[in-house]
Amino acid sequence: MFSAGVTEKAYTKRGLLSIINGIFDPIGFAAPVILRGRLLFRDLVGSSPKWDEPLPEERRQEWEAWCNSLERLCACSVPRQYFPGAIYQDLEKKVCIFSDASKDAVAAVAFLQTSDQHGMSFLLGKAKTAPQHGHTTPHLELCAAVLATELGRTINEQLDIPSENMHFYSDSMVVLGYLHNRVRRFYVYIGNRVDRILSFTKPTQWSHIPSESNPADEGTRCVNACDLQESMWLNGTSVLTEERTERIKHFSTWKSLVRGIAYLKSLAIIRKNPSVGRTRQVTPELIEKSRIFILKDVQEQVYNEKLRCLRESKAVPSNSSISSLTPILDQDGILRVGGRLNRSNLSLEERNPIIVPGKHHVARLLIEHFHAEVRHQGRHLTEGAVRSGGYWVTGAKRLISSILQACMKCHRLRGKLSHQQMADLPPDRLEPCAPFTYVGVDVFGPWSITSRRTRGGTALSKRWAVLFTCLMTRSVHIEVIEEMSSSSFINALRRFFSIRGPVREFRSDNGTNFVGSTEDMGFQTINVDEPKFANYMLENSTVWRFNPPHASHMGGAWERMIGTARRILDSMLIDMKGRALTHEILTTLMAEVVAIMNSRPIAPVSSDPQDATVLSPSMLLTQKTSCPSSVCCEHLNQKDLYRHQWKCVQVLAEEFWKKWRREYLLNLQTRTKWQKPQRNLQEGDIVLMKDRSVARMEWALAVVNRVFISEDKLVRKVEIRVVRDGKTTYFVRPVTEVVFLNSPE
Repeated sequence: MFSAGVTEKAYTKRGLLSIINGIFDPIGFAAPVILRGRLLFRDLVGSSPKWDEPLPEERRQEWEAWCNSLERLCACSVPRQYFPGAIYQDLEKKVCIFSDASKDAVAAVAFLQTSDQHGMSFLLGKAKTAPQHGHTTPHLELCAAVLATELGRTINEQLDIPSENMHFYSDSMVVLGYLHNRVRRFYVYIGNRVDRILSFTKPTQWSHIPSESNPADEGTRCVNACDLQESMWLNGTSVLTEERTERIKHFSTWKSLVRGIAYLKSLAIIRKNPSVGRTRQVTPELIEKSRIFILKDVQEQVYNEKLRCLRESKAVPSNSSISSLTPILDQDGILRVGGRLNRSNLSLEERNPIIVPGKHHVARLLIEHFHAEVRHQGRHLTEGAVRSGGYWVTGAKRLISSILQACMKCHRLRGKLSHQQMADLPPDRLEPCAPFTYVGVDVFGPWSITSRRTRGGTALSKRWAVLFTCLMTRSVHIEVIEEMSSSSFINALRRFFSIRGPVREFRSDNGTNFVGSTEDMGFQTINVDEPKFANYMLENSTVWRFNPPHASHMGGAWERMIGTARRILDSMLIDMKGRALTHEILTTLMAEVVAIMNSRPIAPVSSDPQDATVLSPSMLLTQKTSCPSSVCCEHLNQKDLYRHQWKCVQVLAEEFWKKWRREYLLNLQTRTKWQKPQRNLQEGDIVLMKDRSVARMEWALAVVNRVFISEDKLVRKVEIRVVRDGKTTYFVRPVTEVVFLNSPE
């Protein structure tokens, strides 16, 4: 790069100037490195040392570091051949020239691109120190644009590349405004430079580029010699090679992409041949050409090396990802599957489908297009449609699965209802206490009964049943009510309290059985919020807790009991065919149902003959003590069973709780389903609200308005917002009643 080494005499102004001028770099290969020396020299011009006096020590160290770094330039290189093959081969050549300026320097650098090339080949570069005073940044950017134009002229003369094949880039919007201006008159300084630029280029050849992607930016700020080989100054920027792909990503469908390219081709034809008229329409021929153009461009971006091998009649490397497809080139230069069906009578599209890289955006557009063609069916049908359409998408199965997983219409058609990990059992099911201290309650029925006889026959009325189940001992108590009203329900509660004692807490579902009223049913439903009912609960120091609406799984403890009671009662009613069912008979049958249910085992029955006791609710109910708060006494054993009656009762009760802990409670440890935590629904999530009264396609879209977080930080209940006929309605639902569709994130 320079003819002589650095000697002791070189550390003077004159010696340093000779070093800088002695560096031979005609193409600007090391311009960002040399710029550092020029800037250091410029700082010394007005300083105290004379031309032949040694430099001050602090300046000497800076110059020594820079001079020593020049030796590292020997390890840097630029290929002499811009691209493989003869320079005059039939390839489309494009020159990209970048310009930039700073308060210290102006720079421009040019690169060569060809139609079969991914990267950029360094052509020419220049960097100059900027004037220290009297120039604004826009003026310096304009000077850099003039420097870029001069590089274009040199390339035009030396490589015989026409100026039409050159594209210029600047990160200054002011400069681009100068070049596109057609109205305003400039000052002489600006006007002269704009004229120099436009004498060789057109405004349409200039584009904006971000500063961080501008290779000329490195020519205006110094680059260390050890970093030059990997710098953008020599390797160019990837933003241009990615530009085509980024523009394709603006299209959301395959049809819109093809029609967009066809429309651009139509405009190009009109501009090139104005005689064809300005009303030229997009024809099927243009559509087909645009399709081929897009696929060919995609393959050149991804399979550039493979295409080059096939064009040179060489075999594709065996380690290539598509070597097993035996790729071939068709007459349009499109890469197709060679395969083993070349002698078949199948069409070209079926015999040799076009290879499409699965990681490209076009592959996604194609699969989404054929997925819509088969009306959003599954992966198998979608993949078959893609193959029948004449495309071989690499990694298609995985890509199709990801597309189907993100498809909103598929979610609406087949999306699974959400769920969350099964919650821990509440304390009222885990700590021993008196029976019916914590109670689950529900109403079931009705049954038609004969209330009285009339001249014309019999008068029929309806009866319902209220089922109370102890959440701790799994005992059951049933009361028959005459009507679905708050007063009738209070009477049932009074009978229940009189027999079973006070209740600390009730749990129930949130259906119309207990909340609100239903006018179209012809009777008032039970309203636990009614003042009369609320006062009754307050007097008895009882709390009523509701599960979310449509959350029957949260009330499984009593829902299962209702199912059992119905099956037992149905079996009894079969034997009563032909006999009138009266209120007295119904209450008698319900008492028998309760007796059968309370004698059922609540833990596995032991086969050990020494353990003949079966753990059932009646084991405790029939020996219930008079003190509800006392569940066991200490210092009692089997001998006390025969001494005093109260001790006998207490021993049996204690035996129940021992077996309850050992045989029943431990069986509740495992989660039978919903074993893993799922993603929590969040505010703003779009969901589908399940509605059993309509078909799935008519389920309403909703937005999660609020979430209810459990103690374990999991969301099992949400409030959703639904808009119907312009009106906003809010619903509280468990997560098992909604289908998650999308998140605003």
